[in-house]
Amino acid sequence: MSEIVIERKPDQQRLQQLNVAGWPIWTKEVSEFPWTYDSEETCYFLEGEVIVTPAGGRPVQIGVHDLVIFPSGMSCTWKIIKPVKKHYQFA
Repeated sequence: MSEIVIERKPDQQRLQQLNVAGWPIWTKEVSEFPWTYDSEETCYFLEGEVIVTPAGGRPVQIGVHDLVIFPSGMSCTWKIIKPVKKHYQFA
């Protein structure tokens, strides 16, 4: 997998299967910054809105109730439009 995978509004059963509620929480204010994933990250957005632009790729909009998988090795730019609060887990 080399692209961002987004599952919009997964149901509670799916979130429970993944134990999302047990994952740590990350928060970040409105900002813009570069990021490279050393390992695959799966996250679930509780609050906020972001545009993530992979290096050489197209921007992807992500927001509340999105379950997202970022592939290992991907470099991108995060542009946080509304403050973010998300559960996350690294593979």
